[in-house]
Amino acid sequence: MEKMPYRIELDTVTMPPAVAPVVSSNWQQGLPTLAGEQVVLRELRASDAASLFALLTTEEVSRFISPPPTTVDGFERFIAWAQRERAAGRYICFAVVPDGMDTAIGIFQVRQLDPTFTTAEWGFAIGRAFWGSGVFTAAAQLTIDFSFDVVGVNRLEARAAVANGRGNGALAKLGAVREATLRRSFLKSGRHYDQALWSIVRQDWRRTKAVWGAAAVH
Repeated sequence: MEKMPYRIELDTVTMPPAVAPVVSSNWQQGLPTLAGEQVVLRELRASDAASLFALLTTEEVSRFISPPPTTVDGFERFIAWAQRERAAGRYICFAVVPDGMDTAIGIFQVRQLDPTFTTAEWGFAIGRAFWGSGVFTAAAQLTIDFSFDVVGVNRLEARAAVANGRGNGALAKLGAVREATLRRSFLKSGRHYDQALWSIVRQDWRRTKAVWGAAAVH
């Protein structure tokens, strides 16, 4: 999801009260906390703004995504917007929190592409210090499982600039299928980039997980 749906210049709503941790699957009322290997996914908090600003605004991380907020206050407004969109049933944004930490080092986003949320687009951004640590893969698996098993998504799409070798490699590693090249579909800093369109469908994901499970046994 290189074109982030949030636009700070259009957001004039003030911050809502902090959201308490939630463990139910009624995600519109609040995202559950998901625990995986090395990582926890949870609802974004206003207190995550400073760490997200520090980690996601570096050139390495932001190179192939829409410009992130440019201030801590901007990230606070993004977090408030994400909570409103989640309550409306249109969008999900998990904070990525490695084991032993309390604040977010990245995000995983899922947004509906149709009114039923059976087709959705997902995207992610992780602080450079955590690349190659295993946090991405663990968080991605949790996000995909949640999208299919709880939200009811059937098809999960991702778009990555063709020049973004790391992003495309990560999607391929997860078993996503590259379906097309979207020519000059992403504008960043005055330059148009071609994007690769990737998909994961629920049935294929379940087969992929079964294969991974069998490999782990042997």
